[in-house]
Amino acid sequence: MLRRALLLVAAAALSACTLAPRYERPALPVAQAWPQGSAPPAGPSAADLPWRQAFQDEKLQGLVELALQQNRDLRVAVANIERARALYRVQRAELFPAIDATGAETRIHTPRNLTGVGQSVDTEQYSASVGFAAYELDLFGRVRSLNAAALQSYFSVVENRRAAQISLIAEVAADYAALAADQDVLAVIQETLNSREEGSRLIRSRFEAGASSGLDLSQAETLTEQARSDAAAAAARVAQDRNALELVVGAPLPAALLPQGGLKDIRLAADLPPGLPSDVLVRRPDVLAAERTLRARNADIGAARAAFLPRISLTGSLGTASPDLDGLFQAGTRAWSFTPQVSLPLFSGGANLANLSVAKADRRIAVAQYEKAIQTAFREVADALAVHATIRDRVAAQGRLLLQAAEAQRLVQARYDRGVDSYLALLDAQRTLYAARQSLIGAQLTDALNRIDLYKSVGGGADPEPAPAP
Repeated sequence: MLRRALLLVAAAALSACTLAPRYERPALPVAQAWPQGSAPPAGPSAADLPWRQAFQDEKLQGLVELALQQNRDLRVAVANIERARALYRVQRAELFPAIDATGAETRIHTPRNLTGVGQSVDTEQYSASVGFAAYELDLFGRVRSLNAAALQSYFSVVENRRAAQISLIAEVAADYAALAADQDVLAVIQETLNSREEGSRLIRSRFEAGASSGLDLSQAETLTEQARSDAAAAAARVAQDRNALELVVGAPLPAALLPQGGLKDIRLAADLPPGLPSDVLVRRPDVLAAERTLRARNADIGAARAAFLPRISLTGSLGTASPDLDGLFQAGTRAWSFTPQVSLPLFSGGANLANLSVAKADRRIAVAQYEKAIQTAFREVADALAVHATIRDRVAAQGRLLLQAAEAQRLVQARYDRGVDSYLALLDAQRTLYAARQSLIGAQLTDALNRIDLYKSVGGGADPEPAPAP
């Protein structure tokens, strides 16, 4: 009988259907092309470019590798995958009967006033059995729908980890570039400070000789102290950049992996084609995670619908029973039980209908969240492309501005040395050159950050393949 019950269980499990609605991916709620003026370079999407090819600087590569091993947020994302896998396996186990082996001893003492023979009676019974209890035959797919929802939730967590990896790689690269840029700024300020200190000494000598006014000396010393203040602030920013980079890496920074040559020596891929929106957007891990969540909510509807239909459960056992322990496994002690049960919901106070409404509302929420993820991804790529289309012109213009400012300062210096121009004109020229040098570094940093942001926004840097099914 138990063998027949197990065959019935297997047949029911194989033939179970599901009442979940057929899943259809929502249409992309964005344009089919990037906005005009963004001028994306042609070619395959940068999402297919490994991060080592996008970030070619060897020191930066070393820091990224260290971050992938040590970053705590990424460790949490990996642990979340293990947790989601375990939860899925817990849910999947409900597809199969839980078979237990049970051994029991029962002693019963019946008082004499109840035995009918005028004396008390002690009875003993020993039993051993193997069986399952309350196993649900999933004829209408309730358990299978819950299993499908758990599986999609697991895949969503996997995609979240891939998204965390993309963000981590981009953040390491951005912090590395910011540190290099602030080191460049500090070098410029320190050079300017040294120049102004030397200029102040010359002006003081001229003032003491009666060749310069007190105003010239005051202005020179003012600019010197301003440069000294700027140098202190820049040194603090460099220290803060190192702290930020160390935090995102998750370990002390090896001195050999810190930028030494400055921002201009960091090698980043110049051209990063974004690809077509219809291809890029649906491949981003955060968008895939939102779609997996939508699939899970779609499966929840099937479980909610199945709650309206009869539920069949089976309980069965096969074993042996005897009044004596020595005779437990002798002939004639075989015992079995088989208890099928059908439960038909008649009245639940509207709970089943409310659960179905909740499941449908959750799906509508998941649809909106998926569409919002698509729109957010589209804007991030479009914004990065908008900067990418003009940043080279900006850097080139800042370079020309620096050349003109340097030439203007040289000419004003020559005129001042001949007594043609005032010291105030020389100070204005120095201030212009000082600002131009810092503006060029700022434009170069914007260029580097834009390439990093574009690579991140198209989904570059993710693992080549998602994790396999648990």
